[in-house]
Amino acid sequence: MRRALIFALGTALSTASLALGAHGAPAQSPEAKGAAGDDPTIPQPGWVPPKNAMGQPDFSGYWSNATMTPLVRNARLTDKLVVPKAQAAQLEKVFAEALAAADAPTDQKKGPGAVTDPNSPEAQLVKIRPDFAAAGGDVGGYNTFWIDPGNHMMEVNGEYRSSIITTPNGMPPARKAGAPGGRGGFPRESYDSYENRSLGERCIMGFGANAGPPMLANGYYNNNYYIQQSPDAVVIQVELIHDARIIRLKGGHRTDGVRPWMGDSIGHFEGNTLVVETTNLPQGQGFMGSWKNLKVTERFTRVSPTRINYQFQLEDPDTWDKPWGGEYDFSPLKGIVYEYACHEGNYALPAILAGARRQEKEAAAAAAKSEPAPTPAQAPAKGKSGAD
Repeated sequence: MRRALIFALGTALSTASLALGAHGAPAQSPEAKGAAGDDPTIPQPGWVPPKNAMGQPDFSGYWSNATMTPLVRNARLTDKLVVPKAQAAQLEKVFAEALAAADAPTDQKKGPGAVTDPNSPEAQLVKIRPDFAAAGGDVGGYNTFWIDPGNHMMEVNGEYRSSIITTPNGMPPARKAGAPGGRGGFPRESYDSYENRSLGERCIMGFGANAGPPMLANGYYNNNYYIQQSPDAVVIQVELIHDARIIRLKGGHRTDGVRPWMGDSIGHFEGNTLVVETTNLPQGQGFMGSWKNLKVTERFTRVSPTRINYQFQLEDPDTWDKPWGGEYDFSPLKGIVYEYACHEGNYALPAILAGARRQEKEAAAAAAKSEPAPTPAQAPAKGKSGAD
């Protein structure tokens, strides 16, 4: 099992009825309680968020949004936003065991991704998602050493969440008839040029929506951020592709028609909350097909010494009937953000295009070989030219 295992929560949630009967719930993780025994996700009476030297609410530092909780709710587990604490703990245990099992040495005789114990955590996941096993056999598939999907369910205000999206059913709302679809700008199955490939393959922007907006954990790795503040801007360094998102604190939205990567973000403070409004997103960064008239509103609020609550709202009158969104908490990163040297190791893009050229060459050769030989009437006479 390789890279696909990181989506385990989306399917591990649906194995809860199996897992809860097979394992005992583990103790609550150390991060789940503060030094005084209080839940760090719940604002405590009397606690005052810190201010920086400029008098702004202080969000600076290294943060992470890595989480097991998926963006979209798994309806096979629950139709509720909140997961009971005991069930959340059990799901964390199943997920951790499956990741550890996937990290074990591969049995060369049985092949990559082989699952022999029908009661193993891996097998429970593979029953729901057979592609978990198949992914281990893919050329270039990652094993779990290289990924950081997060180890815990997302907890917000003392509640374990079944999805990041907070709509009633945990799903994006229905799209309007005729609303634009797709990923927004770059066809995945086009191999004519590097310009047709995805932004992630080209090392322009991270895959998923790490940089945003909205800023979402991508499920793979590099879900870390470094926030810096000045009188004029808040800058968020995104680990994946080392993007630097600049949120201007002065002035309005640009009116020149230019659509920067990550859009045009302007921010202001409402008490202890940083409110950010982003428009002018480029088509290549469309979110669920929306981009041209998409407006994303984000709210960053420091709720404890170790948590930043993050809320996002999406509005596009051409795509959805009404605004919708979600929320999660950032937690401290134990370390710093290092350089993400994407171009230096980007062998995928030239290999993809070289493979396409090879396929075209082989197809042309096969077509020429299959053409029938010309008949005597079609062949020109010896010593004669077309001019004769």
